[in-house]
Amino acid sequence: LAAVALLLSAKVNAGLSGCAKSIALQITNIYENGDTKFHYDYCENLHDGRGFTAGIVGFCTGMEDAWQVIQEYHKLTGGNDEFSPFDSQLQKLADSGSDSTSGIKGYCDVWEKLGKTDMRFRQAQEAIRDKKHVNPSQKYADQLGLRFSISQGQLYDTAVEHGDGSGPDDLRGLIKRTNKKFKSDAPGDSGSTLDINGHKVDEIVWLKKFLDVRTDDLKHPRQEENQVGNYWASTVYRIKSYRYALDKKEYDWTGSVTILDNDGKPTTVSCNETRRRH
Repeated sequence: LAAVALLLSAKVNAGLSGCAKSIALQITNIYENGDTKFHYDYCENLHDGRGFTAGIVGFCTGMEDAWQVIQEYHKLTGGNDEFSPFDSQLQKLADSGSDSTSGIKGYCDVWEKLGKTDMRFRQAQEAIRDKKHVNPSQKYADQLGLRFSISQGQLYDTAVEHGDGSGPDDLRGLIKRTNKKFKSDAPGDSGSTLDINGHKVDEIVWLKKFLDVRTDDLKHPRQEENQVGNYWASTVYRIKSYRYALDKKEYDWTGSVTILDNDGKPTTVSCNETRRRH
């Protein structure tokens, strides 16, 4: 990433925390599962090239994160639990990136059962969510000097859907592509200025450009595995949702924020984990 630093004298927000984190997590829950609840027991095959998708942020058997959740759960149970019979095959699927679901019959049944009944399994999901998505996304937010909850939340949501690898479709790749768009100063009126490639760039101007880049990527993924079934293109509602809040200038999330749900209807998400339909 290009060196980035906040030019304001105000202290940089160290990333999502407290109410802002609560709201950001709930917003992504809406995109992932249709409501603000944490669906620890969710599990199905979306036929999107990632095998079974499950849990609070869609941990996939065809990627490494589902296996990481199971390993974290094993630490909490002592290593002998209902997921243990799947270990060998889950590790193979994670290592190969295969979307196959053979050899793990009953996996979703176990996930659904433990997601409803076992607090240790919920704890394991939360730990990997933070490790894989919250913490990396907020590290990049800090590097960029992002101050607003809406910017920090957008990076988190991007990390959940796109991942945090080194590919062109991943969060880091999208940040790099966004930064390359700025070849001169880009002023604005948000009160927060970033240093991008040696240019003074308003934070909200940067965020809007990032949303443009992410929209293009969802419609035209660069990586072959993200092109399966054209699934990503159907999720551009995530971008429209954030743009709605941007247009209303709801930048800082100290109590609630109004976004668009997956059907394009205004929905207020509050820090107390309640949701109100307008």
